[in-house]
Amino acid sequence: MQSDIPARIAEASDPAEQSGSGIWQPDLANRNKPVYLAIADAIADDVRSGRLASGHRMPPQRALADRLGLDLTTVSRAYGEARRRGLLDARVGQGTFISAQAGISTQAGIAPNAPPPTTVRREAAPVIDMTMNQPPLPDAPELLDRVRQGLAQAMLRLDPQFLLRYPDTATAAGGLEEDRAAGAHWLSRRLGAVDAGRIVVCPGTQSALLALLSMLTRPGDTVCTEALTYPGFKAIAGQLGLRVVGVAMDGDGLDPDALRAAVEVHAPKALYCTPTLHNPTTATLPADRRAAIAAIARDHGLPIIEDDIYGVLPQDAPPPIATLAPDITFHVTGLAKCVAPGLRITYVAAPDARQAMRLAAAQRATMLGTPPIPAAVATQWIGDGTADALLAAIRAEATVRQRMARDLLPPSAITAHPEGFHLWLRLPPAWTRGEFAAHLRSRGIAAAVSDTFLTAGPTPEALRICLGAPVTRADCRHMLEILADTLEQSPALAGIVI
Repeated sequence: MQSDIPARIAEASDPAEQSGSGIWQPDLANRNKPVYLAIADAIADDVRSGRLASGHRMPPQRALADRLGLDLTTVSRAYGEARRRGLLDARVGQGTFISAQAGISTQAGIAPNAPPPTTVRREAAPVIDMTMNQPPLPDAPELLDRVRQGLAQAMLRLDPQFLLRYPDTATAAGGLEEDRAAGAHWLSRRLGAVDAGRIVVCPGTQSALLALLSMLTRPGDTVCTEALTYPGFKAIAGQLGLRVVGVAMDGDGLDPDALRAAVEVHAPKALYCTPTLHNPTTATLPADRRAAIAAIARDHGLPIIEDDIYGVLPQDAPPPIATLAPDITFHVTGLAKCVAPGLRITYVAAPDARQAMRLAAAQRATMLGTPPIPAAVATQWIGDGTADALLAAIRAEATVRQRMARDLLPPSAITAHPEGFHLWLRLPPAWTRGEFAAHLRSRGIAAAVSDTFLTAGPTPEALRICLGAPVTRADCRHMLEILADTLEQSPALAGIVI
């Protein structure tokens, strides 16, 4: 979402006024974009023009915010964006300065009141790290105030005793009543009406899966999942000493016939699957396959762990398996992929209240309970509509980035959903996944290769691409252009070294 620069900022950017102010101010006139990006662009422009030289001390963030009539968060975000571009260095206890790498140190010298620039050796790191599948930052700066207000309201409503004492057994067993009710409300968009007594509140999907597998299995047991699956599930299964049997997939996802054969041969204790926006392939199981899988599981008394973490992103997703087989399905969803990754709250809808109590007991054994502050924030945001607003903004931004991907990448090479934020990139015959990933890393991009997800069958020459990893749309376009350029090259040309 684009926003015009407020008139008061444009007026404050008058050069004559700046010259007598004694404090640097950005010229924000005629910049039709979010204010934080406009400030970062102004820093870049003044670096190029020579107005800001290497070593120049920048105004404190609060002082600049007061001068421009902005909130501190906007200026902090602008300085962070400028640091990301290599324009600024922050020195603890000294301030923020134009970096030595900004490219103009010979033009104006170092500001008299600034300490000499220092050279710090840093280990090279990827500029864009796609190994974590995270949602894009919404292009909606106005949401920040709503987020901040929700945080404040949650803290005001939270009873301090929940921070000053360990939770009692009732509190630890699946979450406070109001938090479980909020979870039931959030799940209702996918499951319909849900009894809050079936809900267990967990500190993240990883902890939910750990508690579920701890409850359903014992070391040496077998669990089934897709031939390509979420690496976190593989890690937990390995930690618990479980045998993972991968089940064949095709373009629509898990193959029911292959599942039936695997169940009859291996007698697994649970099936873990991601029917909607599968990670990593983005496949979404059609309704008839969901029904077939539910029937197979019921015939064999097989509990299903349905990971629906991406389920609310598509507006046209089929109903979850839990609506077809609620008596044997543990439906798992949370806020990390659709609202806020830092808010590590996950809700599990157990088949019934007794199973919910068992799951809560397993969670107590592994995590004790859910931290009260994140749970309170999640409940506040679900109640006041902030979670819905963030979901809509993330979905909108993901849609824009998916359009970029379709415009820049060969259609035959990618599988994606228009409202998701990752895609499955299949490589042309000339490339291997290892060569392609190594070349991307040399260009400042880290991506997850298919080996990371494999549980069975041949390893496809493919990578998962996370469109949410780049901070801005411009970064996303740059990343996609690198991908497109690399796909057009041969490995021999791309890998030339001297």
